[in-house]
Amino acid sequence: MTSVADVVAFLEQRYPPAWAQSWDRVGLVLGSPSAVARTVLLVVDCVPETVEEAVSLGADLIVAHHPLLLRGVSSVAPTTYKGRIVHRLIKEDVALYTAHTNADAASPGVSDALARRLGLSALRPLVPAADDPARGTGRVGVLPSPVSLADFTAAVAAALPATAWGVRAAGDPARAVETVAVCGGSGDGFLANAARAGVDAYLTADLRHHPVSEYVADGGPALVDAAHWATEHPWLDALAAELRAGLGLHVVVSERDTDPWTLHVSTHDEKEPRP
Repeated sequence: MTSVADVVAFLEQRYPPAWAQSWDRVGLVLGSPSAVARTVLLVVDCVPETVEEAVSLGADLIVAHHPLLLRGVSSVAPTTYKGRIVHRLIKEDVALYTAHTNADAASPGVSDALARRLGLSALRPLVPAADDPARGTGRVGVLPSPVSLADFTAAVAAALPATAWGVRAAGDPARAVETVAVCGGSGDGFLANAARAGVDAYLTADLRHHPVSEYVADGGPALVDAAHWATEHPWLDALAAELRAGLGLHVVVSERDTDPWTLHVSTHDEKEPRP
């Protein structure tokens, strides 16, 4: 039988905790290392909905991308949001493991999965790791052939799981796009890296009004903004394949949309992009 400790060892060889950012919290959050791991549920977010999904599946372990306890807490009482999650997991004997920025920095990692979902090739890190230029944050790659920004944005929307947030772009809809940078999750901090890389477009999540306006006005790459959850979800499929091949586990990828945005109302005809 495969134990939780076996899964942890596999994950930490593939995504060493030392690769995580200093502020991050990764690794085994709760659960006995000696417990048997028959079924594993992969999620972006450990929230009540995905916890109940794990319980209904009879999962022994949840592997989440986002940390449940990223910031310090003084209580996990069941009267608190996170406390209720912790108590539910313990009561149902479900272990929880997190791989976050260490999975972002891995090669292949979160951004590789996103890039490959879009058909990008010749991948290289957008921000290489100081100790290993072969890995790092984000990826830069090339599309099979140039397309317009409007068509690229439509292709992104088709390739990623659907969300209320959708996909939006900043730049000339007719602009040719061939070289693309991607960063799964919040990539606002790497706009300058994308500009220096000379890419035609940069796809990420959580972009803000003023930085987007300034980078586009300065002649930088077109910017494509998708839901945070949607840009990281492709990694779950890649991780599932690794766990099945490496440990022979029964692995389920959660398709539950845990993006917090639940409603989108356009103020103009979405079929007619603004020139």
